[in-house]
Amino acid sequence: MAMLCWVMMGLAVWHFTVFVPDRFLGGIVGAFLAAIAGSIVFGLIVSGLSMPARDDVSVVTALEGIPGSIIGMAIVWFIGNAREKAEEAREAAASA
Repeated sequence: MAMLCWVMMGLAVWHFTVFVPDRFLGGIVGAFLAAIAGSIVFGLIVSGLSMPARDDVSVVTALEGIPGSIIGMAIVWFIGNAREKAEEAREAAASA
């Protein structure tokens, strides 16, 4: 159940990428995968690299996925942004 909570929270946070310029590595699909992976990894780290039992799942468990999904999407956005800036500089140098 904890994994389901983390994935669903990562999916919910991913929907807010419409407010950010689409410079994600891999586009919107890359942002989706980064949000899901980030929420799972962060949730596992917070829970001590073990899966909480079904009875241990609470609202706090779902909230653990938020920072991970944001961190995952931020990493993918900064990588994509750097690549796009480098490509723009390369095109500007080639046209000059």
